[in-house]
Amino acid sequence: MASPAASEVYVIDASDRSHAVEALWREIDLSSLDGKAVAVKANFNSDDPFPATTHPDMLEAILSQVRDAGARSVVLGERSGMGKTARVLKNRGAAGVAARVGAEVRVLDSLPVEGWEAIPPDGLHWERGFLVARLFREADAVVQTCCLKTHRFGGHVSLSLKNTVGAVAARNPGDGYNYMAELHSSPHQRRMVAEISRFCPCDVAVMDATEGFSTGGPERGSRIAPNVILASTDRVALDAAGIALLRHYGSTPEVMQGRIFAMDTVSRAAQLGVGVKSAGDLRLVALDSESKNLVLDMRRILDETA
Repeated sequence: MASPAASEVYVIDASDRSHAVEALWREIDLSSLDGKAVAVKANFNSDDPFPATTHPDMLEAILSQVRDAGARSVVLGERSGMGKTARVLKNRGAAGVAARVGAEVRVLDSLPVEGWEAIPPDGLHWERGFLVARLFREADAVVQTCCLKTHRFGGHVSLSLKNTVGAVAARNPGDGYNYMAELHSSPHQRRMVAEISRFCPCDVAVMDATEGFSTGGPERGSRIAPNVILASTDRVALDAAGIALLRHYGSTPEVMQGRIFAMDTVSRAAQLGVGVKSAGDLRLVALDSESKNLVLDMRRILDETA
């Protein structure tokens, strides 16, 4: 059972993304975006269609909600890990969506040194620390949208916490140090992912689980179709719910085994105060009858691994 101070994860049928995002927005109540500079982090790691990357309809729904909530400015910031960012954003329809909605697109790969904030390595698993785009550190609010997928290159899952890797510099623009080579070769990769989220704020994260990858990932894998969208102000709670959803469908051994809150990324993020510390601190809320049975099974999975 959830504690009285639980973080909520809202779940809704995804048949109409625009309607679903609007309903989630009302539930979370982001009316506080009025007059604010908002940074948006989507998932455009590669030049592959949804569920590898953010669906254009989801991006348009998110950007439109931010704009309609009275944001002073809306900036979509992105760095692709597999492919040229500008090309990925164009080919995946993100650049066109942003132009249509009136949002600015910022390709993080081209940021100068002063566009990044250096996070020191103190207490972290990063040898030299890392660089986070100031766009996300200095925005009045940060909105994220991620996908539901596994990650075969050591991350195990690629959900909201992993999505934040795209807010970090691949290389230091000053001396060329390769942060991503360090990340992907480290035995602490999943803990390092969590440590990024400690220094990259997020006011709300929306997970598009209309479809997902239950194995493989991040750019291709075995497809599942939960047909739901999840949202929370707590990325740890959201990722724990996402892992429960993957377990519901059957996933990789790394995803299926053990306690969800003992998994490296979830555990480290909880330890750092990014979100809730246990399944008992997480409340799943079905916003419609279509998602109710799925939510009940996700709750059962969370309770069994608490």
